[in-house]
Amino acid sequence: MKKTLLAAAALAFTAGLAHAGDTVRMGTEGKYPPYNFINDKGQVDGFERELGDKLCAMESLTCTWTTNDWDSIIPNLLSGNYDTIMAGMSITDERKKTIDFTQAYYPPAFSAYLGKDAGANIKGVVAAQVGTIQADYVAKSGATLLEFPTMDDTIAAVKNGEADAVFADKDALKPFSKAEGGDFVWAGQEVQLGEGIGVGLRKSDTALKDKLNDGIGKMKADGSLNVLLKKWFGDETPTF
Repeated sequence: MKKTLLAAAALAFTAGLAHAGDTVRMGTEGKYPPYNFINDKGQVDGFERELGDKLCAMESLTCTWTTNDWDSIIPNLLSGNYDTIMAGMSITDERKKTIDFTQAYYPPAFSAYLGKDAGANIKGVVAAQVGTIQADYVAKSGATLLEFPTMDDTIAAVKNGEADAVFADKDALKPFSKAEGGDFVWAGQEVQLGEGIGVGLRKSDTALKDKLNDGIGKMKADGSLNVLLKKWFGDETPTF
């Protein structure tokens, strides 16, 4: 028992040192455009990369970026592999039991269904990314939930007939809609879920949380966060 406590203390201490010297390792998925993705140069790109870099510059932090699979993104934050999560992660009561969040940098967003036609059976087999609030919603909706590790996998499931529809963040689904040159159409009704999207952190990293909250607050106050939201998500996106 003593060894276990010592090991836990050592891990917490190591995690606390992860951003010593004002260097912060930013964790993201890299597979959820336009929030985050890998560009043609092999670099993390997207709304959260631009926002994260801006926040770090405002708060005099040196930031580096790393990617991690979605299904283990929280465990690897807690293990000290990086210091933040900026990966389109909605703030929920369930997640707050394990990690902490900054204030939202994206307002409570709409999720939507996408299928091969507008009459897609949203109470049939619905694909969603594992560990998301959308997957939780589908599981409680009366539909049969089919979970996949990435957004691309959920789209492929609809394309090959494995699922009747996909349910995800509407902004993430837009590129796959016919309106944006994709193969699918909107089905059912939009649903507003979560408390908005924030930066995920370890509960012990209160100083880092304060710095990031300060930056987000300033960007809300001067309107620059809204400018960034419209740049990446369009003029119809929710703003602050």
